[in-house]
Amino acid sequence: LAMLAGGAATVRPGESKVLGIAVPAVLGGAQAGDDFPLANLPFGVFSCAKGDARCATAIGDSVVDLAALANAGLLSGLPFDARAVFQRPTLNTFMSLPRPAWRAARARLTDLLSSGGDGSLEKDSELRRAVLRPMTEVTMHLPAEIGDYTDFYSSREHATNVGIMFRGKDNALQPNWLHLPVGYHGRASSVVVSGTPIVRPRGQLQADNDDPSRGSVFGPSKLLDMELEIGMFVGGQPPPLGKPITMENAEDYIFGLVLMNDWSARDIQKWEYVPLGPFGAKNFGTTISPWVVTLDALEPFRCQTSAGVQDDPVPLEYLRDPQYGSYDINLEVDLITPEGSTTTIAKSNFRHMYWNVKQQLVHHSVTGCNMRPGDLLGSGTISGTSTGSYGSMLELTWRGRDEIKLSDGGVRKFLRDHDALNIRGWCAEGGSRIGFGDCAGQILPAGAYDAAAPQPAAASPAFRSFELHSYWRSSCSWRVRIALAYHGIDFSVKPVHLLKGGGEQLTDSFKTGVNPMAQVPALTFADGDGHSHTITQSMAIIEFLDALASPSTPALVPRGDGPLGALQRARALEIAEVIGSGIQPLQNLSIMQSVKSAVDPDSGSEVDGKAFAASRIRRGLAAVERLAAASAGRFAVGNEVTVADLCIVPQLYSARRFGVELSEYPTLLRIEAACEALPCFRAARPDAQPDAEQ
Repeated sequence: LAMLAGGAATVRPGESKVLGIAVPAVLGGAQAGDDFPLANLPFGVFSCAKGDARCATAIGDSVVDLAALANAGLLSGLPFDARAVFQRPTLNTFMSLPRPAWRAARARLTDLLSSGGDGSLEKDSELRRAVLRPMTEVTMHLPAEIGDYTDFYSSREHATNVGIMFRGKDNALQPNWLHLPVGYHGRASSVVVSGTPIVRPRGQLQADNDDPSRGSVFGPSKLLDMELEIGMFVGGQPPPLGKPITMENAEDYIFGLVLMNDWSARDIQKWEYVPLGPFGAKNFGTTISPWVVTLDALEPFRCQTSAGVQDDPVPLEYLRDPQYGSYDINLEVDLITPEGSTTTIAKSNFRHMYWNVKQQLVHHSVTGCNMRPGDLLGSGTISGTSTGSYGSMLELTWRGRDEIKLSDGGVRKFLRDHDALNIRGWCAEGGSRIGFGDCAGQILPAGAYDAAAPQPAAASPAFRSFELHSYWRSSCSWRVRIALAYHGIDFSVKPVHLLKGGGEQLTDSFKTGVNPMAQVPALTFADGDGHSHTITQSMAIIEFLDALASPSTPALVPRGDGPLGALQRARALEIAEVIGSGIQPLQNLSIMQSVKSAVDPDSGSEVDGKAFAASRIRRGLAAVERLAAASAGRFAVGNEVTVADLCIVPQLYSARRFGVELSEYPTLLRIEAACEALPCFRAARPDAQPDAEQ
């Protein structure tokens, strides 16, 4: 099973035991069907509470902190300084090592995570807690600092489809297409990690689709599309400028693969692409998955390409691959509407590549172009032979002629505002599987980031010196932190530890000087005359901050103008009240400590305080799920952030802490993902607070 330095493993994924039990049980909790079993061990970059971004691998539903492993001395036998390499905020340094070093790292990780191996993690529970982090509690980052990005056009099925649409069946492929991997240089700065929103691009559009002589108009793209791709990261120490990579050693310079969505604006592209190809139509966003899956992990899944052989014509000698083939990677694209319905709109496979990853890399460098670790090469759109296997909406709708039927009865031809796409990819054979995780992004309206962030100008003349008495994990404090960030109000945090010494909020000084209820949050500030003021209770604070803001800033508690506005206000407050009164108080430490035993109304059995709280969380979230499903747009109530969202996000975090299974609340999970893409929500996360605990 282990990847030995200098040689790939021959055992297929899942064919041994780990931790003394049959695969797939491992330290990280991998189960059958998981993307990240022991045979995968991809590489990525993550961050969590108080920690800088650093390198990791994945096992089951856990992130494995490689920097923590190195600091514990468990990677000291590797042929490089693991402590220096894995504490970096990108994989570039690790990528720049030779392939035997990558293999040695995977071999050591396999030994640490498998039964009968080193056993250090299995025996040391404290070390396990430091090393294994739940994926739900970390933030994933781009795996590398991408120096250059190149996109290819290497699926014959895709190229043929597009050629038929625009040139007719007899001239579908350009004369050069079967002789070389066609590609163009893209924009590395706009490559983003999964979960990052994509703003609908604006640009020049042909004024009259039938008459280009009438010039162009400026506006948002109306034909926004996806492109289902696989990305390849360059690694090792490629040859210097002037010396090409050869087919013989190409795999030594391929660090691994990721999922990719190369978003495309078809109408902008139509006007601009002659004579030099796409420009603005392709430079506004490219999404990749955060985990890089190595070629060694993919080795058992080598397969023929859909072409089978390249014999008509035979490629020039430098492009001939004696092991010509691809990898059997199943690919699916899900479209999630603003209302939360999910439809799988495409199913394809990486075997549908005429030019494979080695040929792309070799051709890229044949002129003497020097490649660098962290460079990213996109495969180009991956389309199969049937309509459902096409990798773009351009093909799925055949240039807008047809409609894509959605599971909720709706239709699409191209992407609408607040639609989200998620690409999934995996290899599977028998009971074995390795995967890539998610590659997701949501479309925001054109100009979504145009308006300046709300400024504290309205608050500054009357009030100053805002200080929030807060506990990093308090749901109510979290809501207020979001509101302060949303309104752009500068504030400092006064940490109040709710557990230390029996609880700092219970001291006489806190109860007399801050909040007689002995609770957080409490917002203190001074007026223009220097008098100090304190407001407690999260809802009161949020409404106070709304009142200070400019009238042009959308209020978190909707102002309720007109009948529809009144309904929106009521919906937002309804959700906030269910959480604030019906869920959150029952999970407080004081309540759990007071409830020594109670009857769980769902099961009828006697439970302790924590289990009782978990049962109340489940019941409350079920109610909120129904309410949000009826009122949600991009967020809980329509397409603007409201107080409902400020309550939902912290409550889901708490639910995870209580072990509540959240798959039953898909609307809430979608809302959470949309919120966490916003800076005000990211700034308020518990792990970003000064008192956050590891």
